[in-house]
Amino acid sequence: MPVITQIEDLRVLARKRVPRMFYDYADSGSWTEGTYRANEADFARIKLRQRVAVNMEGRSTATTMAGAEVRMPVALAPTGLTGMQHADGEILAAQAAEAFGVRFTLSTMSICSIEDVRAHTKGPFWFQLYVMRDRGFIERLIERARAAGCDALVLTLDLQILGQRHKDLKNGLSAPPKLTLPNIVNMMTKPRWCLGMLGTRRRQFGNIVGHVQGVTDMGNLSAWTAQQFDPRLNWGDVEWIKKRWGGRLILKGIQDVEDARLAADSGADALIVSNHGGRQLDGAQSSIEALPAIAAEVGSRIEVHMDGGIRSGQDVLKAVALGARGTYIGRAFLYGLGAMGREGVTRTLEIIHKELDLTMAFCGRTRIEQVDRSILLPGTYPT
Repeated sequence: MPVITQIEDLRVLARKRVPRMFYDYADSGSWTEGTYRANEADFARIKLRQRVAVNMEGRSTATTMAGAEVRMPVALAPTGLTGMQHADGEILAAQAAEAFGVRFTLSTMSICSIEDVRAHTKGPFWFQLYVMRDRGFIERLIERARAAGCDALVLTLDLQILGQRHKDLKNGLSAPPKLTLPNIVNMMTKPRWCLGMLGTRRRQFGNIVGHVQGVTDMGNLSAWTAQQFDPRLNWGDVEWIKKRWGGRLILKGIQDVEDARLAADSGADALIVSNHGGRQLDGAQSSIEALPAIAAEVGSRIEVHMDGGIRSGQDVLKAVALGARGTYIGRAFLYGLGAMGREGVTRTLEIIHKELDLTMAFCGRTRIEQVDRSILLPGTYPT
């Protein structure tokens, strides 16, 4: 086993262990992947101010996100097909997050169902909702999340239609994977993954199959999802979902200041500055570039979170310095999951926490709430 010291180590290992179509699904963007790359590259341009002769004892990264007490301002982002990176992936990631002291967010398009995750965890987690044309199904999903004790609903607003992801089309992405010759040949090189999948019954979209009339397997599921993502989604639907849910509501996919104002007006508890990991509108600005203006405009009215491009604890610190109350990691924890299962997700969180803690100290801060843009070198960060 190689020595794992950074997220990149986990990415390299995941690429070796996860079948190509599922690794590519996680580690890709839409069209030219320009926004996907910018999410990460724009963090690297931001420089930190190192301070010395500051008492660094008694450090704490603990805070709250949407009312939840967390060990650091990080949550596991909702990611579809997580259970295809590793057998029972959503359950393992939720357990790792719970044990570490951060929130896990379950995707509507997960392999393990809400009930599966609830049965294998002790505390609350968050649930992410896609809006479908079938409003009855949405109502039932909301009720299932409530019954599972989810203490926040994350409503994704930027996937009314699907951005074209070339790799998914070329790989023939499906869950479970179709047994074509190229897929069989590739999976034969991933024995750990295959053994894990043979040992679980969870290989389809657990929140959908068996919960929607007529959807019993992958064949008709594909047709159903193509028909069901609702391009008519609007702020009236947000109001309807807020009333139906009644609990804490987080709006995901905000990139524009005007949309941020509407999100604050909606009465939601938090918004996530996000471009869907560069998987929707290629050519959109990076999340870290969009963050400061949104935080300045609505940060006093609604809690501002962000995701996109976070690969280290330093990235988390930079986002907090630019106005984020919390951040989300998607690809980073998927790398860990694909590489080492639950242990890999735990290792991801440990790496990010250690980097966050040490970098905060080098910048002369001992508590995360003391962090602001004064820790950044002027002229290197977006304003």
